[in-house]
Amino acid sequence: MAKAKEENAQGEKLRLRIKSYDNRLIDNSCKQIIDTLSRHDAKILGPIPLPTEFKRYTVNKSTFVHKKSREQFEMRIHKRLIDILKPVPKLIEALQDLNLPAGVDIEIKMV
Repeated sequence: MAKAKEENAQGEKLRLRIKSYDNRLIDNSCKQIIDTLSRHDAKILGPIPLPTEFKRYTVNKSTFVHKKSREQFEMRIHKRLIDILKPVPKLIEALQDLNLPAGVDIEIKMV
């Protein structure tokens, strides 16, 4: 029983999953997050770039005729993953106080 509790305590980590439509914006946000974590002496893994998700849409140019005339649009969703090993409450507060630009979505999960 004691070994299982020790393994759970060692295996605790905080996973940050960052998404954005702009790759420069997500890289700057990751740099800002890593700077904050390094000031608090956190042990981190990442940022790990995840595959870019493409969403493609095809739309007719006209409403009724000219079926062959179409426009194609795509959205690219860039993703990064940062793992924080053995997080402390002070570190979580520092992450919540970060002022990140609009268009950057962060999902924080305890793994």
